[in-house]
Amino acid sequence: MDSDQAAIFIIISIAFAFFIWGRWRYDLVAMMALLTSVIAGVVPWSQAFSGFAHPAVITVAAVLIISRCFLESDLIEFIFRHISKSNRSVNSQALSLTGLVALLSGFMNNVGALALLMPLSIRISRSGGSSPSLYLMTLAFGSLLGGLITLIGTPPNIIISTFRADNLGQPFTMFDFTPVGLGVAFVGLVFISLIGWRLTPIRQGQASGEEEFEVENYYTEVRIPQTSMTSGKSIHELLSAAGSDIQLLGLWREQQCLPDLNGSEALLPDDILIIKTNVDALDKLLKSANLELVGSKEAGAIQSERIGLMEVVVMNSSLLAGKSANSICMRRHYGVNLIAVAGHDSKSLKRLSQIIFHPGDVLLLQGSADSLPGIVELLGCLPLAERSLKLGQAKNMILPLVIFALAIIGSALGLLPVEVAFVGAATVMVLIGILTLQEAYESIDWSIIILLGAMIPVSQALESSGGAELLAGNLLQVFGQFPAAVILTVLLVWTMVLTNVVNNAAAAVLMAPIAYDTALVIGASPDHFLMTIAIGASCAFLTPIGHQSNTLVMGPGGYKFGDYWHMGLPLSIIVTAVAIPLILWFWPLF
Repeated sequence: MDSDQAAIFIIISIAFAFFIWGRWRYDLVAMMALLTSVIAGVVPWSQAFSGFAHPAVITVAAVLIISRCFLESDLIEFIFRHISKSNRSVNSQALSLTGLVALLSGFMNNVGALALLMPLSIRISRSGGSSPSLYLMTLAFGSLLGGLITLIGTPPNIIISTFRADNLGQPFTMFDFTPVGLGVAFVGLVFISLIGWRLTPIRQGQASGEEEFEVENYYTEVRIPQTSMTSGKSIHELLSAAGSDIQLLGLWREQQCLPDLNGSEALLPDDILIIKTNVDALDKLLKSANLELVGSKEAGAIQSERIGLMEVVVMNSSLLAGKSANSICMRRHYGVNLIAVAGHDSKSLKRLSQIIFHPGDVLLLQGSADSLPGIVELLGCLPLAERSLKLGQAKNMILPLVIFALAIIGSALGLLPVEVAFVGAATVMVLIGILTLQEAYESIDWSIIILLGAMIPVSQALESSGGAELLAGNLLQVFGQFPAAVILTVLLVWTMVLTNVVNNAAAAVLMAPIAYDTALVIGASPDHFLMTIAIGASCAFLTPIGHQSNTLVMGPGGYKFGDYWHMGLPLSIIVTAVAIPLILWFWPLF
């Protein structure tokens, strides 16, 4: 091992440690890894930022813009109407949604497809009297399986395709992934439909139903105003009038939390009550007791014509992750108020503004009805409520479909490179007014772009330094006496484990050169090994942090960190058992 190999191994190992730690955002960690590699001399200065012009980065950005176009069109509303009017049973409707999200994920962003269908899935589960937790995890896993089907289904496929182009002269085409991906997705969906959903723990989540903000177990604050008739009454009198849906957690008076509260404690003006309740009970309490919602723009008002509410989920890459409303000056810098937090640990009696947010948390935000959706997007959160998704905006669904189809045909027939075809499609959609230029820029997940742009040169350094070849050699020393199927299985399993603790794009970027060099050492076709990495990097079924789809359903479904492996582990085993034979069947080994 020479000095360059040692340096790149150390840099990548430290980056992995920070990825797993999760204290810093993965795009920041990736940029630190890139700069360290440049300083260490393993990445030339002239190539430091070449990754940002890489076809994979450009294609991912274009696909995100196109996905936003479908969000703004009537296409999804048409699908919603069709499914909601179906006379099928609740279970069959929910299962059809899992198949639908897989189909949509094959051609648009996974998270976008999931966010579109979550509200309908929640409504269906509640209308049947069941917990949303039975279906939301299946929906998330369905979105991951669907991404396997096409080139543009998920960033790992795009990364693997461009890696093949860089090293073999030709990329994978649009539907090269389909034989294996479709087979894996089909078997996975059958398992989910028949058995998988039964393995999902039943939780009482914070998912809203048809009515917006129908949330259970919100942690919030109310103030006793000077003019309130509640002033002077005891806590027992207030709670008796409020009903059983109100749980008093604590009382703050003059910046201090009063310990050992009892029912006889008299309430004073400006007292702040920390309570746990649902929104209906909260609204009743505010009106009957003439109380104020702490942080609200208008006393006694939750929402009005000019004041909007939005239920949002904190994502891994959100600006809120690991921070509090106070630390980011949420009201002053972003113009929104934190009204409540769903599912907060009631043992901690922190003020609402001091609560540290985590990925998967559900927040109730209040702000200007016109600007709130844009601010939520800026914060890196996803709306949970159905009406936040801007459905039914009377934008034609045919035109974006035609443009998208032309881009697919052009790239599939080899008339245009994939990145050119989809950038062209995104540009045309903006020019004809399907999206505004601002909406196009807002639709790009810049954290993914920075991650890819920073890690691609690091990955290239791993290969150019001989580090990937060294790792491949060590792998073959252990498993070289076994058939190629065993080596592929080891690579697949390792990639699946890796993608559950780091971003899937990062897993693909770093594992691709190792798989490629392994194939070269044994004299096999690299296609087998690259396809294996593509499958493994997209199958993050074991943790809520492995993919944004898993994070998105965590709060609404009420899941715990350890809930995902119940269905995710057998699904991962099934994917492995199906993927390896399909790869060997459809792609010649030598």
